[in-house]
Amino acid sequence: MRTLTNTADISRQTVSDPRPIVISGPSGVGKGTLYGRLFQNHPETFTLSVSHTTRGPRPGEADGVHYHFVTKDNFEALKKADGFIESAKFGDNYYGTSKQTIEEQKAKGKVTVLDIEVEGVKQIQAQKYPARYVFIAPPSEEALEQRLRGRGTESEENIQKRLRQAKVELEYAKVPGVHEKIIVNDDLDKAYKELEEFVFAEAEA
Repeated sequence: MRTLTNTADISRQTVSDPRPIVISGPSGVGKGTLYGRLFQNHPETFTLSVSHTTRGPRPGEADGVHYHFVTKDNFEALKKADGFIESAKFGDNYYGTSKQTIEEQKAKGKVTVLDIEVEGVKQIQAQKYPARYVFIAPPSEEALEQRLRGRGTESEENIQKRLRQAKVELEYAKVPGVHEKIIVNDDLDKAYKELEEFVFAEAEA
């Protein structure tokens, strides 16, 4: 796999590997900032996966933009038909990433980026669904805690919950072969350059 090192070269490249990119990592590690910059710099190349959910839309949310809002019966029927690459239940609502959504974007010439938690990653890998896996790691668990506390929006209970989940994700990331690329986000520009080079690297023959 050849690595591109010149940003100007990257800006002229198209992605040679059409598989969706699964990005995971602990809450607060900066995943959204990194793939947000990817979308900003390459708006015609990448798109964020739009999940299905059984919850109702919140003010300002649009169907097909923020989520595909469906009934519980429709969600369960799609799941029974093996229509999701991953799904989960949070509270009383279901969420899932449909295979059709990814294929529709692929038909448009776009690569789908999925922001997925560790359990979703396990589901996708168990299905052997063709995808590329990137893990965004903090410089340390202490640095991650500082970032979470620095937000000023989290209760102590939520901070502790996120830190416990972070330990689970960091441990899973150590399993050989789980992720094709692990990026330590200790410097945003450096981390973004690594992500960009990875997604634009030539597909292996």
